[in-house]
Order: sequence, then C-alpha cells, then structure tokens
Amino acid sequence: MTLPRIETDETYTLLHPQGGAGVPVLVNSPHSGEVFPEAFLARSQLSRQVLRRASDLYVDRLVERVACYGATVMFAHLPRSFVDLNREPLELDPRLISGALPVEANTRSLRVAGGLGTVPRVIGDQVEIYAGKIALDEALSRIERFYLPYHGRLHRNLGDLRARFGRACLIDCHSMPSNSRSTGLMPDLVLGDRFGASCRPELIESFEALARQEGFRVERNQPYAGGYITECYGRPELGWDAFQIEINRALYMDERTLEPHSGFAVLARRLENVFAKFFAEQAFENRTTDLHFYQKAAE
Repeated sequence: MTLPRIETDETYTLLHPQGGAGVPVLVNSPHSGEVFPEAFLARSQLSRQVLRRASDLYVDRLVERVACYGATVMFAHLPRSFVDLNREPLELDPRLISGALPVEANTRSLRVAGGLGTVPRVIGDQVEIYAGKIALDEALSRIERFYLPYHGRLHRNLGDLRARFGRACLIDCHSMPSNSRSTGLMPDLVLGDRFGASCRPELIESFEALARQEGFRVERNQPYAGGYITECYGRPELGWDAFQIEINRALYMDERTLEPHSGFAVLARRLENVFAKFFAEQAFENRTTDLHFYQKAAE
C-alpha cells in the first residue's frame, strides 16, 4: 500500500495517490475542519467547544486512508460555523449581515431561512453564533479567502480526473446526529444522490450494496439527499458523478463530550473495506487502474 502525496494550504489538505494510476474518485470532507481563527472566536458569543458541535468532527480521519487505495482525498481546515463550503457562494443572511447585500446574493434559500447560509448565523437548534450583525466586508472576506480557493481546487481536481479517466466521481462525506426529532433513530449511513439526479444509479447502488455487505444499516436520500456540493458537481450527463454520505456519529464518537470512542478504529476499517471494494468493482470508462491490486488490498 503506497502512502499518498500531501498538498496543503490554509484552506484545505489534499491527499494524492502515488505509485499507480489511481481511480477517478475524489473523497471530500468539507465540514470536518477544526482550525478556528482567533478573531472569529473573539467575535462569537459561543465557546470553541460549543461551535465544534456544528462540525462533522473526525470525518477527515475516518476517510483519509482511502487515498492509499488510489482515490484523491480532500478536506477543509476551517469549521463550517465560520464559513460553510456546502453552500452557494453567496447564500447570505440579511438577519446576520449589515448593509446592502450584493444583488446576486441568494437571500431566500431554505438554508438562509434556517440561519445556515454561506456564513452561518446559527448552529444546531437555532443557537445564535453572534451577539449582533457582522459587516458585509467581513463575510465577503471569508468567502474570497477560504470558500473560493477550496471550490477552485475541488473543481480543478475533478476536471483533472475526468480528463484522465473519462469520468470523475465525487463522494462528499459528512456526519449526522444519531437521533433526529423528525425521524427518530438514524441508520448507520444515509446515501444521497439528489433523488437520482447527481449520480449514475449503478454507482450509488454498488456502494450501497457493499455497505450492506459490511453490515451497515443504510438509507437512501432520507432525510439527507445531498447538499450544494452534491448538487453542483453532480452532472452525470457530463461525466461528473457525485453522491453524499452521512455517517452516524454514535458509531465513532461520544455525542455529549465530542470525543472519539473505542468504535472509531473499527468504523474506519469497515469504511476502508467498503471504499476499497467499491474502487475495485467499478467499470469506469477509460479505466487504467490495476484492479487486481485494489481487490487484493480490500481483502
């Protein structure tokens, strides 16, 4: 198994496969970042620990080893409470941002209505992050400095994979609470493909079947069908597939203390098995991958 090559800047880390052709898959974790800018912590009325509850903690660590099986892995450094990469560039909340907003801003999305725009106003059950409004320049600065470079690099990576293999598949990884007010106890995994719009059916069906073989309880599109990243980059008719994975937090962490528990290593191995078999099984167009290597590594 070959260790990946690491590329990093202030916004993201990228793990590039080495020593082989790789596979046309990019595994992304946009909400696991834990680098809290000091100015943001000073501006917020919430503690760092409370703000961490909004993040998909440790998802980057759960999936990073799949780079050893030929996938590209990307994860964010900044927390979603600071800037949310799984939103449109300008989903801006007039209840948070003072002054006249840009004419191209989307102020009417359901996410903005819930206080969860590109620069979030709340976390969790409508807990306000700030005591008052923030300046438009502050919000736009976060988008320009962190959001746009992340998406620029993500887009370029997917374009490179598509050019090399003929297709590219983005798997966007998140975590979810173990219990929902609306649906009760959650399954182990929820796979989202925007109800079939963002991904060829054979891809997500394959991943779901492999996850079930590994013993995971899996649902599709309920209650999570995929966010902005899945919607934006999922263009199967153009050779860009995308689907989202939500992982039940109770499988790997204490949801009260936010610390990983003894199930973390077990879950990481189980997910690694699913990903490795998925990479080996797919008959990607213009495939150049040595599947024997990946099948052997998954066993």
